Amino acid sequence: MLLPDVPLQPLERGQLNAMRLNGAVFFAALAVGSAIPSYALGRSLDWLPVWAAPALLVLAGLWSVLIAAPRRWSRWGWAWTGRELHVAHGWLTRSHTIVPAIRVQHIDVTQGPVERMFGVATLVLHTAGTAHSEVHLPGVSRDTAETIRDAIREKLSSEPW
Repeated sequence: MLLPDVPLQPLERGQLNAMRLNGAVFFAALAVGSAIPSYALGRSLDWLPVWAAPALLVLAGLWSVLIAAPRRWSRWGWAWTGRELHVAHGWLTRSHTIVPAIRVQHIDVTQGPVERMFGVATLVLHTAGTAHSEVHLPGVSRDTAETIRDAIREKLSSEPW
């Protein structure tokens, strides 16, 4: 059975900014944390510059913020058909998850401080089972997440088991 082609929407632009900020903070913390061990190694090994590890981490951070984050962001897509939620992501391993509304047991809308800063939220659907029982849809506006949540809740209350 072939799945129907469902046009996927991209994540909100605020999610890209959130991904960039998270990457920048992570690599900045690593660069600062590597400064003391790098200094100690640089003092004991004449051939190793003191600034080597922090400089490499700053370059890795720039790559993460300028190249990796936009690529990861562009690989996400989602669609709400009124009956099911489609969430697709990944490049090397492409994952397309379809969650029928009637299979949902619990719904969360979460928003951390970085997500609030950029006006995005994460919709989390919990289904029955142990493996892959949570489906996360990051990077949608809070209004969109709440609209989908309310539509799924309405489906659950209107269609008995």
